[in-house]
Amino acid sequence: MVYRVEEVARALRVGRTKVFDLIRAGELPSVKIGGSRRVPAQSVEEYLSRLISEAA
Repeated sequence: MVYRVEEVARALRVGRTKVFDLIRAGELPSVKIGGSRRVPAQSVEEYLSRLISEAA
């Protein structure tokens, strides 16, 4: 399962620009499918897990 950047932004309650910043920084791995950037569901889950671990 992959998500559009807009869907990830909505789920994380951040802007599209923030999601692209996370992708550029390597914190949120993504793939290109055709001309579109997609974020695998596993990448979102791992990112959230890291945030939770760091907060603890």
